[in-house]
Amino acid sequence: MYLYEQERHRYQPPIESQPDEINGDSAASPSACAQGHRSSLNLQTLEGGCICLVCLSNLISNPRSPVVHVSYALSQLSRALSQPAFLRDLLAFHPHFLVSPLVDALSSFDDDPLASQVIDLVSLLSHSCGGSLCGEFAARIASRLSSRALAWSRRQVFALHCLGILLGCQKNNLYSYIKDKDALTLNLVTGLQLPSDEIQGEILFVLYKISILQYACKDEGATDIFCPFCPKLLQLSLDILTKTQSDDVRLNCVALLTVLVQRGFFQIACAIDLSYKNSCEADNFMQTAEHVVDGPPLNMLFAEAVKAPLLSSDTEVQVSTLDLIFLYLSQGGGSGNEIREFVEENIADYVFEILRLSGYRDPVLTSCLQVLDLLSTADQMFGQRLTIGFSTLVPSLDYVAEVPYHPVQTQTLKLIWNYVSNCPGLVSPSCIEELGLILTQMVKKHTDGEMGMLTETFSMACLILVAIMKSPSSQGTPNFSTSVQDASRHAILTCLSHHRNNSIQLMHSLYLLKEAYAYSHEGNSTSTKTELQNSIVNICKTTLLPWFMTAIHEIEEDVVLGVLEAFHSILLHDSDVQATEFANFLVSSSWFSFSFGCLGLFPTEMMKLRVYLMFSSIVDVIQGNNFGQPIRDAASHLPSDPVDLLFLLGQKSYRNLELLSCQSAVLLILYTSSLHDDGLADEKLVLASLEQYILVNSSGILCGAVEPVPMELLVNLYGLYRGLAKMSYQISYSLEAEHILFHLMAEKVWDLVAMRIHPISLKWLFQQEKICKLLSNQILELCRCNSSYGNRFIMYGGSSQKIDVHAIAELVALEDNFAARLLVCLLKELLEEHEEDDIVSVVSAMAVMVDKFPAASDQLCLHGIGSGIRSLCYQSRHSSSQAFMVTCQLTFCILHLVNSASLSDNEAWLAITIELIEYLVPRVAADSWTEESSITIGILCLMLHHSTNKALVETSKSILLSSSLVSIMNNTIHVACSRGPALLDCDEGTKTGEILLLVLLLNFFSLQSIHAVLPGSVDLKILLDQDNGKQPLSFVSIHCHDLCRLMHFGSTMIKVVASCCLLELFTRISDQENEKSDKINDSPQHLLSVTAALEGLVFCSDIRVAMNCSLCLSIILGWEKLDMELLANRRNNWCRLIVEELAMSLAVPSLASESFMIHHKPAVYVAVALLKQKKVPDWMISVFNDISVRGIVENLSASNVSTEIVLLFRELMNAGYIKPQHIANLNRLFQACRKYLYTNDVHDTKGQEDMDKEVAAIPGDTGEVRQVLVRIMSSHSFIGTESNGLPNRNRLLEEIELFSKSLMEEDSS
Repeated sequence: MYLYEQERHRYQPPIESQPDEINGDSAASPSACAQGHRSSLNLQTLEGGCICLVCLSNLISNPRSPVVHVSYALSQLSRALSQPAFLRDLLAFHPHFLVSPLVDALSSFDDDPLASQVIDLVSLLSHSCGGSLCGEFAARIASRLSSRALAWSRRQVFALHCLGILLGCQKNNLYSYIKDKDALTLNLVTGLQLPSDEIQGEILFVLYKISILQYACKDEGATDIFCPFCPKLLQLSLDILTKTQSDDVRLNCVALLTVLVQRGFFQIACAIDLSYKNSCEADNFMQTAEHVVDGPPLNMLFAEAVKAPLLSSDTEVQVSTLDLIFLYLSQGGGSGNEIREFVEENIADYVFEILRLSGYRDPVLTSCLQVLDLLSTADQMFGQRLTIGFSTLVPSLDYVAEVPYHPVQTQTLKLIWNYVSNCPGLVSPSCIEELGLILTQMVKKHTDGEMGMLTETFSMACLILVAIMKSPSSQGTPNFSTSVQDASRHAILTCLSHHRNNSIQLMHSLYLLKEAYAYSHEGNSTSTKTELQNSIVNICKTTLLPWFMTAIHEIEEDVVLGVLEAFHSILLHDSDVQATEFANFLVSSSWFSFSFGCLGLFPTEMMKLRVYLMFSSIVDVIQGNNFGQPIRDAASHLPSDPVDLLFLLGQKSYRNLELLSCQSAVLLILYTSSLHDDGLADEKLVLASLEQYILVNSSGILCGAVEPVPMELLVNLYGLYRGLAKMSYQISYSLEAEHILFHLMAEKVWDLVAMRIHPISLKWLFQQEKICKLLSNQILELCRCNSSYGNRFIMYGGSSQKIDVHAIAELVALEDNFAARLLVCLLKELLEEHEEDDIVSVVSAMAVMVDKFPAASDQLCLHGIGSGIRSLCYQSRHSSSQAFMVTCQLTFCILHLVNSASLSDNEAWLAITIELIEYLVPRVAADSWTEESSITIGILCLMLHHSTNKALVETSKSILLSSSLVSIMNNTIHVACSRGPALLDCDEGTKTGEILLLVLLLNFFSLQSIHAVLPGSVDLKILLDQDNGKQPLSFVSIHCHDLCRLMHFGSTMIKVVASCCLLELFTRISDQENEKSDKINDSPQHLLSVTAALEGLVFCSDIRVAMNCSLCLSIILGWEKLDMELLANRRNNWCRLIVEELAMSLAVPSLASESFMIHHKPAVYVAVALLKQKKVPDWMISVFNDISVRGIVENLSASNVSTEIVLLFRELMNAGYIKPQHIANLNRLFQACRKYLYTNDVHDTKGQEDMDKEVAAIPGDTGEVRQVLVRIMSSHSFIGTESNGLPNRNRLLEEIELFSKSLMEEDSS
């Protein structure tokens, strides 16, 4: 029995071990136990007691021992083993003594706590001692379990559990310690049939561990111990997995099945089953049948068995089961039939449900998607399940997309692509939007370098986007278009930067780009789709095309074809604006020559066809009407070298349809490339080929047997290369070919307007006098088109354009061609033939030409347009109001924009004037003022205006002295003045106001013209005094007092024009008196009312009126011989008020901030005029005192100095009103202003010609006529030197320079 002697030795000190005691020869060893067992088996504990190993062994191995005693003994042993000294002695002297008793104890007692104690002790000893002791424990337990007399009971659970713990030791492989492995395996497999989850779980674990250990140590030629039990073991394991409700048992079973799948046991079992079926009629039927288990096929059992663990609440069980399924399908049973059976057994539904409940997180997500990826190979059957489970894939993708290189990224994308491509109509718009955002974000992160992506993953992302675009549901999701736009852009960017490493990604990105453009044209057009189209075209233009042209030598042919296909897909939508824009961009980027370079690098038939098909599409887009069809027809016969193409042109194609087709294609290619200066060969070679083509095929073309392309194309090509030859002066040409071509042009019907043409070609054609008649007919057709469809001004940019009015106008404006002469001659011919409709068309076109190119007016005038207009006026005045209207518009337009030096045909213009006046007079008399009447007045004004430049002098004289015009003007002014205050309502928006303004403008230009036309013949002073009848000559004019009335009562615009007239009158009077060196000696009584009106209008809110009145007033103040006493009181009162207001506005900061820049200017000129008087008014010194001057100077800065300010201070300085310190400050200020003007590059306002051209040159109504005339009037008056009150840079700099000179003169004096 076990003897526990702790009480007896409680007070004895512990026995210290000596070296000789360790060898068993010590005399101080503990005494024998009460049973007389050897003292060497009696081990001391730290508490002073002893444990006799023999007694302990007898106690725990005896089945009849009381459980409580055994349990107590084991607890004491466990306590002792926790003491290092006791454990060391036990393992040193008796390491194997307790092996057999402990193993016996596992099988002797049916008590769970006791078994746990034994197992813990076995584990402790095995862990402490090492492999040999652990192996002995395993061997003894395995021996008991392998015994043929084993009767399965609950006690075997403890042994199995203990063996499992031992086998699970990571440090030792105990497989070699097990002796009778076959018997052990047989008993374990037999034990699986027991209806006990606990036993089954333990057996499964032991079998799992044995299988693992066997695999770790067996030789390659050794036989697996499980092979003899293969079918039965698999069936029992699957049966247990099907029926058990324990997650622990499921986990062990799945682990064992995983190993068996890895070892190929399912294939072995299937082979045995197949062998059995094949030999069921053989003689060894019974023998074979012993190894076969009846029942359903293993794959069906497997599919049924995994359902229960898939529904487990234990995530580890689910993940292990999913991994087992994945392993089975990918290695053990992954044939197509078996996968379909799994799908039929609804395994996919289980997996989708697990995925949904998992929250879309790892590790469940990864395992689920791996299994679904395998099941997806059963396409049709899996598709039905995928329809139900698709909703779980989008959240899954959202998760895996955030993890770089997630192991199931590609599988997830494959599943989504499978569904979207096979069930396009079932994808909801919300899913489409979400998928678009996720995929776009993935590609964007890949582009930005935030997340890497496998090639297959990137490809699948592109394929999914393409599949969604082909889904009907995508048409109703505008946000998806935005996602496609971003994704396609990022895909291209990332692939171009890594094209050397992965061309597959680049191919998929190009495919995505192509399909995205096709998608943008499907369904209804929306703003997002338009943005998508623009984005794709922009990517191709700014990114893909430059890269393509640069990297062409580094990329493979497949990539080149992919890029060409993407470009071609855009061109195929030839009705789009984007396609036209892209086609023009390609040809302007030397696309034709670049494409032939591609053919040189990749001389394959596929590349050649793609290149020529693109050429044909480009021609279709640019020319329209399926114009590129000849290139498509001949694509397979055309050579790859452009020189060989030119060789084809030199061949005679009569009755050779194939050659004819090739020549047509060559001409189209040459024509289209030449539009943008994309030379395919040397200019000399191309011209020689064209000439050879004309020489050998002229007869065929003439008779119609050879009609390769429109005649216009051949003309354009020949004209271009002849024009280039003319520019180079070195290329010879054939006169015979030229003669033949001109003959063909005369005999064949052709329309130059129908096609685009190079400017060089167009110019060369219009330089050929031999075909002027032909070109004249073409111009007439162009004018007719404009008359039918309205004027069109199509600008094609740099080197090519379509024949339209704009193109002809460019030629008319030049001197080196016959365009202007052709137009004039055409007009005269039409006038002789009285073709009114054609006349209207041509005249309207000429007006447009002059409007767009003002220089054209000079050329038309130099080629005699005046005589044509004279005939026009005569015919149209008596025939058609429309013809007369366009005639007036053309005349007005020419006179508005022509240089005076070009107007040399005085007789014709005189006749025109007479015709216009004769047209105007009866209509004014009948009070039927029309638009034509307004334009007529405008023409007369422009003629008078040109007379100031010594042109149209006789014509202007007839206008000035026309009694009819004098009568019209007097009557109009009389009626207007008689209205009094009611005249304010007659603004430019009323008929009366319009007529009055035109009459005033005619008066202004008459005053300008009279000194040039009638020098010295007219004394303008007579207009100052209305009662003075001294004037012997009647001319077009308005009296001074009438102008003042109009200024006082009229609307704003009437005030402006009337004040300009009055200023012009006073200026001309002063000029006349200065020329005569005489002074005005008349009584100033008649000027009192004029002065009063002017002084009041100096404060007018319109700066133009105020400025003109102040200048008029300053001129009057300069007439020194007038009786100043009569004007003294009024001048002193009003002039002082004007000057005081000026000083206050300049000196007070709050007022200066509002009106400093503009409204002080009129008063400055009055002040300057007073300062220039010989006797300056006494009150001037008090107004510009020291305080006032200091305030003004302090308010000034370099940026707000005006010309008038500098003028005022110069006169104040000359008058001695400024102290030296103020002069010094002003000098520094003006120098700073000068620096400011240069530093900030403040330019002059626009010149006269620029201002004139801002106004529409073709007058459509009275308002436009008035606008042109007012602009010209303004440019020749004071307000023309200012633009809305802004400083004129040159005048300001000049005034500063004069101030500096005056300062130097004062200093020197």
